[in-house]
Amino acid sequence: MDAARIKTELLAGLTVALALVPEAVAFAFVAGVNPLVGLYAAFFVGLITACIGGRPGMISGATGALAVVMVSLVAQHGVEYLFATVVLMGLIQLLVGVLRWGKFIRMVPHPVMLGFVNGLAIVIFLAQMGQFKVDDGAGGLTWMSGSQLYLMLGLVALTMAVIWFLPKLTTAFPAPLAGILVVSALALGFNLDTRSVGNLADISGGLPQFHIPMVPLNFETLEIILPYAIILAAIGLIESLLTLNLVADMTNTKGGASKECLAQGTANVVTGFFGGMGGCAMIGQSMINVKSGARTRLSGISAALFLLSFIMVASPLIAQIPVAALVGVMFMVVIGTFAWTSLKIMHKIPLTDALVMIIVTGVTVYADLAVAVVVGVIISALAYAWNAASRIRSRIGTSKEGWKVYRLSGPLFFGSTTGFADLFNPQEDPDDVVIDFIDSRVVDHSGLEAIDALASKYEAAGKRLHLRHLSPDCQKLLAKAGNLVEVSVLEDPDYEIAVDYGHKFDEPGKAV
Repeated sequence: MDAARIKTELLAGLTVALALVPEAVAFAFVAGVNPLVGLYAAFFVGLITACIGGRPGMISGATGALAVVMVSLVAQHGVEYLFATVVLMGLIQLLVGVLRWGKFIRMVPHPVMLGFVNGLAIVIFLAQMGQFKVDDGAGGLTWMSGSQLYLMLGLVALTMAVIWFLPKLTTAFPAPLAGILVVSALALGFNLDTRSVGNLADISGGLPQFHIPMVPLNFETLEIILPYAIILAAIGLIESLLTLNLVADMTNTKGGASKECLAQGTANVVTGFFGGMGGCAMIGQSMINVKSGARTRLSGISAALFLLSFIMVASPLIAQIPVAALVGVMFMVVIGTFAWTSLKIMHKIPLTDALVMIIVTGVTVYADLAVAVVVGVIISALAYAWNAASRIRSRIGTSKEGWKVYRLSGPLFFGSTTGFADLFNPQEDPDDVVIDFIDSRVVDHSGLEAIDALASKYEAAGKRLHLRHLSPDCQKLLAKAGNLVEVSVLEDPDYEIAVDYGHKFDEPGKAV
């Protein structure tokens, strides 16, 4: 790694660390814990995943998606139960990594990915709205107004302008960091009356200490923390793996899903024993890092170390950074994260895909990422099943033995069994009937049941049903079914797709 690359990685890491501070503090407040609990989580999760994660350049830390789940646990049982839950969450994620279940992220369709990205961009945007509220003097919050609001908006706009125009002049310095420095210098130089990081919380502290969660080690404790741990593990892995895929696409590289699961699990186990609230990949900070030019693990490692230095020695300096500068950085992240092309292609893609995209976006905003992805995958799967079910067809012909042949095309599974049954006419068919599966396959138990039911109808009519050209996997299903399918299976010793088997298809065929 040359000096220029090291400089780019370190500056990107510094930018990310500065953006992590208000996020970690805000999410700690959401979860109802001390700000240091969020900051320590950002340090440990960020450092460990940067060292051993599946995607160099990806940033992890305390996130809002996890914080909203933690609220009720902390409120009902206290922060010690949260630490125990984070440890168990990490163990579950380690198990997923060991079993290599991370590969199932490939089952997430592209419209779901687009919905996830758009929904998360909106969530990041809405999260910044809290910075435009101030104490109303009665224990509540009210929107800024007057000169205070105009100053805040002006500084936000200036930060965004620096980030937008600087890359057109030079890429030697990360634009987000430049925006933070310019606005900070302006606010301090002119003594502007605007909120700073120090107004959010005191971020000073020492090295995190090893701490065993002070909870009873019994079954009752497990009953309390297990449901939360499962939900947190699922949300954390889904968000991390989707972010991994997104970063991999942006950098034209490949990421290791199972490796990332192991890294996230290790990070959360360690975090739970050092008084952290746990975490996962952060799409906003990952976008800042990648767009600042970072491509190696050094940026993530340096971001975590910078964050720890802020906590230990540099908190007075960090406390003076205007909140507006960090809000401006996050607004640019929102603009860069939202998949604007999805709006252009909405009328060009299938209606189902467009609906999936919109639904996933909405559920991500109003519920959480895990629910949104599950809903999107289910809708996409049902749409695929419906489409596949409509593709079961047959061509009718005659074999060289004089038997009637139904040559199927399309998969035989639970969604197509009704259409499959409608293709045949046991009462009018001759004594020997062949179902040719050369262009089809039996997928599941429902397909076996459909064949068995059809065989029973032909048997009742005193006729014989034969199956021909079953693929090896279909034959394996039949073998597993035992006596479930009682039909004769005709085999061709030289099974080849291109061979002419002597069938004559004189009729145009039937389709459902």
